[in-house]
Amino acid sequence: MMTNKLIAPSILSADFGRLAEEVQAVEAAGADVIHVDVMDGHFVPNITIGPLIVSAVRKATKLPIDVHLMIENADQYVNQFMDAGADWVSIHVENGYHLDRTLNVIRERGAKAGIALNPATHISNIYPLLNLVDFVLIMTVNPGFGGQEFIPYCKDKIATLRNLIDKQFPNVFIEIDGGVKADNISELSNLGTDVFVAGSAVFKTKDYAQTIAGFKKAIAEESTGAMKKV
Repeated sequence: MMTNKLIAPSILSADFGRLAEEVQAVEAAGADVIHVDVMDGHFVPNITIGPLIVSAVRKATKLPIDVHLMIENADQYVNQFMDAGADWVSIHVENGYHLDRTLNVIRERGAKAGIALNPATHISNIYPLLNLVDFVLIMTVNPGFGGQEFIPYCKDKIATLRNLIDKQFPNVFIEIDGGVKADNISELSNLGTDVFVAGSAVFKTKDYAQTIAGFKKAIAEESTGAMKKV
């Protein structure tokens, strides 16, 4: 588990006409990581961006860039995204293409390697890979579009995974993506989440700094409350 919990605004919900400005705004507002959702129209029903946009984001920020590859044949593209400036790269277990080799390539390049799984994918599918990854990305909405509601049964997945990695893989952290809001982030933190991806919950608000500060306050209050109970 990470010592500090991190907020990762997803540029999927940013104004792409002002992308550099948007990225710099959330960095100034207290974001910890910039999340980039890459979709190919095959693995998920949407098409978003490629390495050129990641390169542009790299020039706009000093924060870590977290690239989530929701694409087929991810093994063919991981190097391009790392060349463009990705610091974290996650690939999906559902693709099944050379996962061992691809995760090792990511780590050999010095980036953090993540394995991602969709809401309906059982976490047992990633067990053989936990010794190869730095983090697990649990999708808490069906991937493809921003602004969706958190899927409740994903709470059990977070808690189960937290228990497993605390016992066997303590250096692996948990990231969640989808439906994170001010009114649920405290509970999701308590379940064991380390990194919170938030797209519309940040970029669709008027004051990014106030929003991110509100997230961090809710997490801190949850942590303080847990300590008092102990």
